[in-house]
Amino acid sequence: MDFSFVKEWLQYLETEQVMSFLGELNIGELIYNPWFLGGLALIALITIYLRRYAILATILALVGFAGLVDYTLQSGTEVENIMSDTLLVFVGGGLVLIFAVIYLLFIRHD
Repeated sequence: MDFSFVKEWLQYLETEQVMSFLGELNIGELIYNPWFLGGLALIALITIYLRRYAILATILALVGFAGLVDYTLQSGTEVENIMSDTLLVFVGGGLVLIFAVIYLLFIRHD
C-alpha cells in the first residue's frame, strides 16, 4: 500500500505552510461574508441545542473580538483624551464580550 499521498498531505501542516496560509487569510473580509456569518450562526444554534456552551463562548469571543477590532480600526485609532469615543467603544465592547464568556462558561449551569 502506497502512503505517499499521506506524506504529501501532511506537508501542508508544516509550520511554514500554516504561517503562509494565515498570512494570506484576511479575517476582516470574513466578517462581511454572509456565508461565513451564516455558517457561524448555524454552528452557534447547534451548540445551543446541544448545550455546548464552551464552544458557543469560543465562537462568541472570536467573532465578537474580530468585529470589535474591525469597527475600532475603521473608526480611527487616534486617542486624544481618556474619553475618546473609539476608546470607550473598544473597552465597553471588550467588557461585554468578557462578561458574556464568563456567564456562558462559569455561571450558566443547566
